[in-house]
Parts: sequence; structure tokens; C-alpha cells
Amino acid sequence: MDRALLVPALLLAALLACSGGVHGAGFNRYSFPKGFIFGTGSSAIQYEGAVNLRGKNIWDTFARTPGCKIADGSNPDTANDFYHRYKDDLKLITDMNMDTFRFSLAWSRILPNGTIAGGINKAGVDFYNSLIDKVLARGLTPFVTIFHFDTPQVLEDKYGGFLSQNIVKDYVEYAELCFKLFGDRVKFWTTFNEPMIFCAFGYGSGSTAPGRCSPYVSKACGARDSSTEPYIAGHNLLIAHAEAVRLYRTRYQPAQRGQVGIVQVSHWFIPYDAASDADRHAVKRSLDFMLGWFMHPVAFGEYPATMRRLVGLRLPEFTKEQSDMLKGSYDFLGLNYYTSNYAQAAARAPDRRQPSYGTDHRVNQTGYRNGIPIGPPAYTPIFFN
Repeated sequence: MDRALLVPALLLAALLACSGGVHGAGFNRYSFPKGFIFGTGSSAIQYEGAVNLRGKNIWDTFARTPGCKIADGSNPDTANDFYHRYKDDLKLITDMNMDTFRFSLAWSRILPNGTIAGGINKAGVDFYNSLIDKVLARGLTPFVTIFHFDTPQVLEDKYGGFLSQNIVKDYVEYAELCFKLFGDRVKFWTTFNEPMIFCAFGYGSGSTAPGRCSPYVSKACGARDSSTEPYIAGHNLLIAHAEAVRLYRTRYQPAQRGQVGIVQVSHWFIPYDAASDADRHAVKRSLDFMLGWFMHPVAFGEYPATMRRLVGLRLPEFTKEQSDMLKGSYDFLGLNYYTSNYAQAAARAPDRRQPSYGTDHRVNQTGYRNGIPIGPPAYTPIFFN
């Protein structure tokens, strides 16, 4: 496959509705080049439910934390009940003429206690085996994400999850088990989904699980550290990604003939004032801190120079071995794109007494200028080789 781009089902439906359907005149499915892949996707924590049949994860805890920022107060217990309804959902996907289905595996459904030593959940393995088989039987290609924000709670309690280097060994062990169990049928693996969101929101603003941040960012977070924890978690995540990719390439890829990548996320940024040099530089800083944070290391083995300069000693460093392992650690890349924002250079440097990831880039980002929105938000995951 020379090029693959995934367009979610709702967007595709909207496009086709506007164009009069697949065979209508104008813009439709056949407007795209040969090899263009249409698909839809899910994530375990948002879709599966069946919480009583897996181990607890950080979202189970977060959803029940006082002051939690889930707007409607919902939790993952039932979600969309995909665990019990997946056969019907897969029929919906093929009825919409999709080519692929992207979904994530719940770490704690396969390993309720986070590690193989803690026991493998046969029911969880059977569920994913059946899901993968049914996906293939419907002529769909499975794109499987190994980790989508749902660290097993037992590992969070044991050593702090991604704040500890111990997570690298446990994640790679879990990833290898996935390769062993499902790699005969899964040919497209994603190590992590949107690591920037996981680290910035989970450890910087506290707005997603595990809900950690400095008290000066949010009083609901307790005594955490928004100035270092996002970067520590991200650093350990990147090393785990690189080690999992190296393992797959050396031990499983030759026989299974699959591909492994990572899914990034980024907005596009436009200068708030097109005539302002400061705002044009703010665009670059915004991209470096959002996309470059995790893209630059997997491409070049190091963080963007902008981040190194502005974050300083709070940003961890890779060893030479880690840097070499990270370089080129992907066979394909995913990019989740939601919307664009204006970038305006901050009028003053952030308060040194209250450093955080959210202010380190020294940019004010907004979707409005003079009260007018930049445009409607969009969600278009893009995968490419």
C-alpha cells in the first residue's frame, strides 16, 4: 500500500450526502485516488463497556474522582456496550462501505493486573480474537492500537504509571503479547494514540486521566507538577514506543509481515496577525510543542530545539542508544486532525514561579479573532507511508 488515508464514517457520510451519494455527480468516493482507504474507528475505553470483565484502569478511577471534568458525569462501565454489540456494529461499518476498522485493545482486559505475571484474562483474549476474525470476515482491514490512554490502575498505584521508567518494561511485555496473540491477522499496529493529548491533558492540565496537574493550574489536581510530569510521562512513552517497534521489527515483522507506527495529533496554526513576525514565530512554537514533541523524536531521535530552549532542564534527555532507537521508529504515521487555531505571541514570558507545559510555548492560542470563529472543527485521521 503506497498511501492510505482514513476518513471516519460520519465525515464520509456527510461528504457523500452532499454529493448525492456514491454514484451521484460531483464530489464522491470515486473522486479519491485508487488505494485511498475509507474507515471508521473506536477506542476501548470509550466504546467497549463490560467493565466487570476486565481490570480497572485510570479512566475508571478518574470518572469517579470528585471534581472530575467529564461533563455529563458518565463513566466507562457501559459506554456503547461494544463488547456485546460488536457484531452488529461491524455490520453497520460494512453497510457504510468502509474499508477498515481501527480500534484499540484495552490493556487491562488482556492483563487485568498489568503484567503477564499477574495473569492473562482468557475471556479478554477470546473477545479480541473474535473481534479480529469478524472484522476480517467482513472484508475489513483491522488497524489496531495497543494503547489508547488507559493505563491499568494497578500499575498507576504500584509505581505511578508513565511517570516511572518501569512502565517501559511492562508496556513492551504487553505489546509483545499482543503481537504473539494477534499478529498473524493484524498487519497494521499503532503503539500509541495521540501521546501529546495523553501527556498534556493527563499530566499538565489534569483534564483527562490520570488527572494530574499543579495546584496553580487546577485546585482539583492536588500536589502534582505540571512543569515536569508531562515531559517525564512523554519521555517514558517515547522510549516504550521505540523499544516496542524494535522488538516487533526484529522478532515478529519478518514472519508476520505487518507494519507498526504511531498516531500523532496536531491542530494547524495561523498567525493571529499575518503581518506580525512574532505571531509567525508563535505558529512554529505551537507546532513544535504539539506535533514536534512526539514527531521530532521518532523521526530524528531528539526533541525540537524550540522545546529544548524553552523548557530547559525540565525536559529529559535521551541517551545515545535511545536516540538511535527512536530515529525512524515507524513504518507508517497517523495524524489526527481536529481543527485550526490562531497563534498569537504571548505579551510576556510565563511566570517562572508557575511553570507548566501549557505556558512553556509562550503562545496564546484561540479559535476566534474579533469574535469570529476560524472555521468549523473537523476530525480527519490521516495515515500515510
